[in-house]
Amino acid sequence: MPEKRIILDKIEDKHSPNIDFYRGNGGYEALKKALTQMSPSQILDEMKASNLRGRGGAGFPVGVKWSFINRTFPGPKYLICNADEGEPGTFKDREILQKKPHIMIEGMIIGAYVMGLDAGYIYIRGEFYEPIQAVDKAIREAYDAGILGKDIMGSGFSFDLYTYRGAGAYICGEESSLINSLEGKRGLPRLRPPFPAQVGLYGRPSTVNNVESFSAVPSIINNGGKWYAGLGTPKSGGTKLFSISGHVNRPGVYEIPMGTPWTELFNDMAGGVKDGKKLKAVIPGGSSTPVLRPEELDGMTMDYESVQSKGSMLGSGAVIVLDETTDMVKLLYRILHFYAHESCGQCTPCREGCDWYYDIISRIRHGKGRLEDLDLFERLAKNIGPNTICAFGDAFTTPALSFTRKFRDEFVEYIKNGNK
Repeated sequence: MPEKRIILDKIEDKHSPNIDFYRGNGGYEALKKALTQMSPSQILDEMKASNLRGRGGAGFPVGVKWSFINRTFPGPKYLICNADEGEPGTFKDREILQKKPHIMIEGMIIGAYVMGLDAGYIYIRGEFYEPIQAVDKAIREAYDAGILGKDIMGSGFSFDLYTYRGAGAYICGEESSLINSLEGKRGLPRLRPPFPAQVGLYGRPSTVNNVESFSAVPSIINNGGKWYAGLGTPKSGGTKLFSISGHVNRPGVYEIPMGTPWTELFNDMAGGVKDGKKLKAVIPGGSSTPVLRPEELDGMTMDYESVQSKGSMLGSGAVIVLDETTDMVKLLYRILHFYAHESCGQCTPCREGCDWYYDIISRIRHGKGRLEDLDLFERLAKNIGPNTICAFGDAFTTPALSFTRKFRDEFVEYIKNGNK
């Protein structure tokens, strides 16, 4: 099965970021249809029928999320695009931001129309210098074309859109931390409820979706929710962008229908393991998801349910391939170093637990570990993940547990003989 390019269609053309090229290839026709031929409730029905699930990692149905907003609630309401993309191994949203930003903008305007929202913010990680430039340019083009601002396309609907640069904090990929950062506060997660649909940005009803999620919306409006759902599985509609990296011959971003066999993504598209080496392991959804051994990949398809049935998560779609030369102790050391640095420090179990985990793996990595350290990982995890405000506690305990369970012999070897 080849790639099914919908979001990434024509993205390799050097003119793809420009509004004239985008409109010349059918861009903003979905917005015109939505504003002139469909009511907000009709669009919402199509979104629900599409089975589009949030592409940021959580996989919550987008149409259902949009229905939580009370569009008649008085006063301002806000739409937020999460373009922070901080999960190690993930680089799919960057492609859209830099090379095809108008498809995301079109999806955002349609979403704002459905929910009756007044303004939108695109929260982009500060390191994305060129993508930020591309998005800012695209917004200016959209204003000049009457696609943003007052009375869009003569419909009477108005919507303003702005970019906001983050400071590179991993935690700001979590929606409530992102909202706090937008408000000028520290990027700390909020206790929920209330959820953003009731109390979000500046205390007003707000909706947060990911770049890829918004970018899927125009094709749903143009072709119908049933068509989009039919591209994927019964529970996961449409196509999904996968960023595949590591020890593969053709790393990159691939767009495939949900439910595509793992072997087709890995062998046919990414070209298999680099330099003819053997496959040792795969991290299927970014560094915070459990690692899978080769035998666990048998029969796996690239959708939420199948990956979960194998004991991991689809996450952000960041596939990291590891060959037989990979030192799993050193890799876990690098992963836990990242998470120890990125903890926001708000919750005691996470604030202390991150450093504890890093201290433990540091001992093992430098030949000073103890066999009881592996059991300590297990005991600590029970007191961290379930007791934090957001999922960050799970994000660093999950890889530690999966690495030490599935490749225990390597950790024992380090403990017994050091790094030789």
